[in-house]
Amino acid sequence: MKVAVVGGGWAGMACAVEATRAGHAVTVLESARLWGGRARALPATLPDGSSTLLDNGQHILIGAYAETLRLMAEVGVDPGAALQRIPLALRFPDGGGLSLPALPEWLDRASRRLVPLDVLAGVLGARGWSWQDKLSLLRTSGRWQAERFACAADQTVAGLCAGLTPRVHAELTEPLCLSALNTPPARASGQVFLRVLEDALFKVPGGSQLLLPRVDLGALFPDTAAQWLLRQGARCETGRRVQTMTRDGAGWQVDGQHFDRVVLACPPGEAARLAVGLAPAWAATADALQHEAIATIYLHGNARLARPLLALRSTANAPAQFVFDRGQLGGPHGLLAFVVSASQGERETLQQQVLAQAHAQLDLGGLRPVTTVVERRATFACTPGLRRPRQWVADGLWACGDHVEGPYPATLEGAVRSAVAVAASL
Repeated sequence: MKVAVVGGGWAGMACAVEATRAGHAVTVLESARLWGGRARALPATLPDGSSTLLDNGQHILIGAYAETLRLMAEVGVDPGAALQRIPLALRFPDGGGLSLPALPEWLDRASRRLVPLDVLAGVLGARGWSWQDKLSLLRTSGRWQAERFACAADQTVAGLCAGLTPRVHAELTEPLCLSALNTPPARASGQVFLRVLEDALFKVPGGSQLLLPRVDLGALFPDTAAQWLLRQGARCETGRRVQTMTRDGAGWQVDGQHFDRVVLACPPGEAARLAVGLAPAWAATADALQHEAIATIYLHGNARLARPLLALRSTANAPAQFVFDRGQLGGPHGLLAFVVSASQGERETLQQQVLAQAHAQLDLGGLRPVTTVVERRATFACTPGLRRPRQWVADGLWACGDHVEGPYPATLEGAVRSAVAVAASL
C-alpha cells in the first residue's frame, strides 16, 4: 500500500521503518527542516567560537527500551557504540544517594520474573541514608511487588510513596518520577509510575541500567533511519507541513496526493488540526491533553564531573534535577547539560538559577552559557485517569506517538512502541 507518515520524529521514523520492512511504499512528511521532532540534534556555538551539535533536550534511555534498541540496530546504529551503559545511579555531588552495583541477575522460574539483587544491594548500601530510610523503601517497594505493581486509577505518585521517609522521596522517587513522567509527584499517575518500575526492574535483563547517548539524538536514530528509508526506496521530505487531508474513496488525499493509509505521527495539537473535520471526538481528546515543559541549560567551562551523570538537589531556586558531563559522553570537554524536568520558569531566569546552582552544589565557577533550550510542550502531563487519544482515528487513518493511548509515559520507548503497533495494524 501507499502509506503517508505525517511527522518525522522518533515515532514517525519508527513507523516508517516498520511499514517499509512490511513491503509498503512509504512517504514521510516532516514540517521541520530536521528529523527527530522533540528529540533531535541542535547546532550550537561554544564560547570559544567552535561549532558543535547539542540536543534540543538531554535524554536518558534505559535498558528496558527493547523496541528502541531493536530499531536502532535495524537501521544500522550500533547501540553498544552509540550509548554508554552504566548501572542506575542517583549520586549527588557530595557522594550521597543510591547507586546499584553490577550484579548477576536471577530469574525466578516460577514467576518468570527477574529478582533484582542489585536493587537490594543498592538500597542497603545507599550513602547518607539511615536504617529508617532504607527500611521504609524496602517495606514500601515490597508492598508494591506484593500488589503486582498495581494501584487505584486515581492514585498519585505522592500518595503511592506516602510510607517513604522524606529523604528517600527527595533523593529517589521524586527524581525518578520527574525523569520518567515529567510530572511532579503530587500530580503524576501512580499506575504509570509502577508500570515503569516493573518493566525496568523485573522484566528485562539490565532493564534498570542507564543508557547515555554518546552521539547527538539525530544520529542516534532519526537521521540514520531517514538514510535507511531512502536506501529502501521510501520518500522522505522535510520542510513539508501537511495542509489538507480528505477522504478519497477507500483511501485519503494528503495535499492532493492519494494514499491508501495515513499515520499521524505529529504532535497532538497538529494531529488534532488535521483530524478535526474527519474524527472530531478523537481530535478533541488529542487537543485536550495538558503539557509539561523541559528545560536544558548548556554551560561550558573548565569542568569535569566525578561521573557522566550526577543528581542535583532541586529547589524552587535551584531547579535542575540532573547534570550531564557531555565531555565524558563524546562531546567537547567542559560542556555540561543541566536538566529541569516539569520546568516552569522563563529561559533567562532558569539560566541564572542554574549558574548559581552549579556554583553552590558543584563548586564550579567561571561557567559560561552556551544555550538554553525550553521545550514548552515536551510531554503530556501524565496524571491519574488521563484519557489519551486512541491509535485508530478512522478507517485507514491511524495515530502514533508517545501521547497516544498506552501504558507508558511520554518517553522514546513509548513513542517507538506505539509506532510499531500502528505499523503492524496497517
